[in-house]
Amino acid sequence: MPNVRNVAIVGPSLSGKTTLLESMLFASGAIGRKGSVKEGNSVGDSAPEARERNMSTEVSAATAEFQGTTINFIDCPGSIEFQAEARNALMGADAAVVVYEPVVERASTLGPIFHFLESNQIPYMVFINKMDRTATLMRELLPAMQDVASTPLLITQVPIRDGEDVTGYVDLITETAYHYNQGEASDVVEMPDSVKEREEEARTMMLEALADFDDDLMMKLLEDEIPSIEEVVGDLRVAFTESKIAPVLIGAAELENGVRRLLQEIVEWIPGPEGHAARHGLDGAGAAQVLKTFNTQHGGKLSLVRVWRGPIKDGETVNGERIGGVYRMLGAHQDKVDHADAGDIVAFARLENAHTGDTLVVGGDAPADDSAYPRAEPLPRLYGLAIHAAKRDDEVKMATALQRIHEEDPSIEPEQDSDLHQLVLWGQGDMHLQVAFNKLQNRYGVEVASSRPRVPYREAIRKPTTQHGRFKRQTGGSGMFGDVQINIAPLPRGTGFEFKNAVTGGNIPKQYIPAVEAGAKEYLEQGPLGFPVVDVSVEVFDGKYHDVDSNEMAFKLAAKLAMSDGMPNCGPVLLEPIMEVKIYAPNSATARVQQLVTGRRGQLLGYEAREGWKGWDEVTAHMPQGEIQDLVSELRSLTQGVGYFGATFDHLQELSGRDADLIVEERKGELEAA
Repeated sequence: MPNVRNVAIVGPSLSGKTTLLESMLFASGAIGRKGSVKEGNSVGDSAPEARERNMSTEVSAATAEFQGTTINFIDCPGSIEFQAEARNALMGADAAVVVYEPVVERASTLGPIFHFLESNQIPYMVFINKMDRTATLMRELLPAMQDVASTPLLITQVPIRDGEDVTGYVDLITETAYHYNQGEASDVVEMPDSVKEREEEARTMMLEALADFDDDLMMKLLEDEIPSIEEVVGDLRVAFTESKIAPVLIGAAELENGVRRLLQEIVEWIPGPEGHAARHGLDGAGAAQVLKTFNTQHGGKLSLVRVWRGPIKDGETVNGERIGGVYRMLGAHQDKVDHADAGDIVAFARLENAHTGDTLVVGGDAPADDSAYPRAEPLPRLYGLAIHAAKRDDEVKMATALQRIHEEDPSIEPEQDSDLHQLVLWGQGDMHLQVAFNKLQNRYGVEVASSRPRVPYREAIRKPTTQHGRFKRQTGGSGMFGDVQINIAPLPRGTGFEFKNAVTGGNIPKQYIPAVEAGAKEYLEQGPLGFPVVDVSVEVFDGKYHDVDSNEMAFKLAAKLAMSDGMPNCGPVLLEPIMEVKIYAPNSATARVQQLVTGRRGQLLGYEAREGWKGWDEVTAHMPQGEIQDLVSELRSLTQGVGYFGATFDHLQELSGRDADLIVEERKGELEAA
């Protein structure tokens, strides 16, 4: 197996991940000139949607060589709205670099990242970026980060300060001091007296933390024996590989401060791909897994894959399809190669039936069970908009384009709601959907119009009534005649529709009774308030017929007339769907979340610490579905962008007053316009 490291770059939005990737590619010689996010010429963020927003909107891959090691980078979006992209890609990484700014107040934004990495046993190190711009002390920052991390965070470098500027660092492993040189490797310097006390304290803490996993090291510390550098490095590597600790490094990616040292630690600490494959018991014939799908405008479909078992050659067949090219990626640039070895992250071309998360097997069909391969759990739908093509002629083209966008990002989900006659596009937030709309227009030439999705309101009745309905039409020949008398009555909530035949004496022949039921059901699709009616009993108890003019259609229409005349007398009432909502947020925001629920006509059911999530709570409530449409936007503003929720239908509840009147008026206008 080749000397390869597969590392994902993750972190909260605006932490500088793409800038760090650019500097690492430049420092390793993979690129000859550094681009920037602001100028729109970085290797990462090559998609037009990303460059328009100066932020990552999809996964980007790049390969570099450093100290004889091939490093495959996966640059992941930081925005919580694009987290599905990051999660899918992380399943193919052997470790992650978590990039974070030195801002104590934003430490909660690391919670979802740390939890995902820890839950999936992905080793990670933390790179504190933008250290040149901060007066924040590591002794203040680390506890705030540790509050949301279950893995012990281990400082391995301490900054050297000159006033408010960070000019270098001390490596706690070798106790060597370095002075930053912008754009170049750091110089070794004598350790300043001002940092010696802090260095001794931090190194002791580091060694004591490592001693928790090494009895020999513990004994040496107890006997005041200084361990060798090789022993410390070995303990660090083992503890990191086993996800027992997360090393913390510092630097400034834009200035390349600490970047070369980070590359060195990636090579020395991150395990090779054979360890990851062994943990999953993967051996035998060639196999790969799709981490990300790209539908390029000119090159067709590309599947970014992690090769679990190799080699896999260009032209071989996987899952019944021939690979149309194997490429190493450097952002949007592709370098063709003839094969990929186990551990490589490359792109396979023209696999039309391959989707994100799929397992690809050489020489065979897709496996019936690919549970041995790591796979990210799908995210809950959080935000949806009803959409339609601005031009009616584009409806078919829009459907095809939406399918391709869903292939690229499975968390973008189109759903046709036949009940409400609307196509809803679901995602993780408004910006997530706006990026999808940009792709529809820019890549596929489809402009869409969007609106709030309709809420599936229902109506019911409060009191019974008896009603007569007659349909009679005479047109010269045989006519139409149907006559029914029915009882309409409310049923307990959740019962549904009930039909009874109480006709005696043959006043309505039996063959016409199903038509009466059909007429009643058809009317209930749109009741007096304009919505489907639920929990109603209809009993036909009498009627008349004509030997010549009566038929099924006449009795169906008679039943609809009886329902139309009788239902307004039954005290119709609007019902709104109530959802059980579970809101997940840092516990520092729990009180604000509860206020958010009550402010949206919700009923709090309780809250508790979220299982398996350090520093997070789970708030349970009942909320009207109509209040949930933009809930995620306000929730994120209260939780620094990390809060989210899940909702399931619970029951229907009466709605009256001004709110109900407005909904009925709006529905009346829709029906008149149609």
